[in-house]
Amino acid sequence: MYMLVYEVAIRLALAVVVGGLIGYERESRNRPAGFRTHILVCLGAAITSMIQLYSIQDATNMILQHPELQGAMKADIGRLGAQVITGVGFLGAGTIIHEKGSIKGLTTAASLWTVACIGIAVGLGYYTLTILSTICVFIVLVFLKTFEVKLFKNNNVHKIEIQYGNKKNMVEKLEGYFEENGIKVKNIEFLIEDEEENVDCSTTMYTILAPKHVSSSGIVQELCAFEEIYKAIILE
Repeated sequence: MYMLVYEVAIRLALAVVVGGLIGYERESRNRPAGFRTHILVCLGAAITSMIQLYSIQDATNMILQHPELQGAMKADIGRLGAQVITGVGFLGAGTIIHEKGSIKGLTTAASLWTVACIGIAVGLGYYTLTILSTICVFIVLVFLKTFEVKLFKNNNVHKIEIQYGNKKNMVEKLEGYFEENGIKVKNIEFLIEDEEENVDCSTTMYTILAPKHVSSSGIVQELCAFEEIYKAIILE
């Protein structure tokens, strides 16, 4: 016997709510995959799961009507679900950004994959599993973010403003200095000088991640030792 209309409606509505709840959290943090993307992924996974259930019911009815087909017809309840979990990987890959040596979007990619799994649970009618798993995912994304920041906060992220001359050669020297000392450059901002200002002086702001044994004051002292550098100060 097929699912009743209200059962299908409940599962689809629950998929929208689950995907929307998790997607809203991602959207609020300006992540690549946000509110509607998570809803569609969860909804698509739920639809796929229900298609699988309909296929199994069709196969069962066919066998009951024609017992001689029992050995020829097979229904694998996990096949379509496995394809959803695998296929959603390309969406997750699209949210991962590699920029200036750092990788962003891994959490969003993981949330997409998890939403797909929850969508399969919704489609199969595992309501308790759906609700509890959604609560767990929401807690991880919302509340554990603050805990993670406090627990793993790295105090060696600094923003340094550097004024220097001989722009071309100095940029290369700075890159060499940071690399030699194991300092990772997370961001570089080149300030545009006004025409009336001295064209021989350039200002650049570096956001760096320094090893724990390297102090910010030590970095400034070493940078000021360069002949081409006029000034180096820690902004934050």
